[in-house]
Amino acid sequence: MTDFWDQVLHFAETTANKVGKELMADFGQVQAVEKADGSLITQSDKWADRELCDAIATGFPEHGVLSEESAHIFPDTEWCWIIDPLDGTTNFARRIPIWGVSLGLLYRGTPVFGYVHLPPLHQSFHGFWSGQTGLKLPQGAFLDRRRIHSSSDPLDPNQFFSFCSRSIGNYQPLFPCKIRMLGVASYNFLTVAAGITLGGVEATPKIWDIAGVWPIVQAAGAVWHPLEPQPIFPLTPGTNYSDRSFPTLVTAQPNLLPVFEPFVQSLG
Repeated sequence: MTDFWDQVLHFAETTANKVGKELMADFGQVQAVEKADGSLITQSDKWADRELCDAIATGFPEHGVLSEESAHIFPDTEWCWIIDPLDGTTNFARRIPIWGVSLGLLYRGTPVFGYVHLPPLHQSFHGFWSGQTGLKLPQGAFLDRRRIHSSSDPLDPNQFFSFCSRSIGNYQPLFPCKIRMLGVASYNFLTVAAGITLGGVEATPKIWDIAGVWPIVQAAGAVWHPLEPQPIFPLTPGTNYSDRSFPTLVTAQPNLLPVFEPFVQSLG
């Protein structure tokens, strides 16, 4: 099985970096249009989606694919890739250098491997997390092949917490940290995994926003806390995930959950 995971990591690394290099040529040069759900899309999103789907079909023909821009129904396959070809389209179109290419590999509906490449930052995150799947696989979370871990720092007013644009209304003057708003769901949570922030919240992330970071965050020792009572994973074959949102709070340490949750629990 080790050879399989080596193949998975090599595939994700080479494919995401290849797509990211081409996207850099379009960065800030393309026009965005509004989709039905109010989010933005560019021709670069569509191109990257096709490239990633084609690469998966060639490299792992027996695997299913769920994608933001094309395939929205979760397939009845043992293995499935969930891709966000360009997470942070608004940043991408407006020349803000925080956006990425995200891939998550699911086993029987649960993410066990994630890879997120952020071309403008020259950063690549990946992680393996077996969870309750029973799989034997490598363990750990990494930034540019160096192991990362969520912060063990005590809470104080100079630590960071990230809101998204749809959750910022929950900010209150007595909030115990400095706040940031990065505009990219995956990077929001990756900053917790990397020990940069103590927490982050996303009010309306879609499944392709979170599938790639879910294994990385947990492998890094952070806490993934859905703000709705039902679990996110495993996904259900035949379900259309295009309109489903999964409000989520991530914290660096378990003891921070009761600190931050009262500020954001209304998002569930």
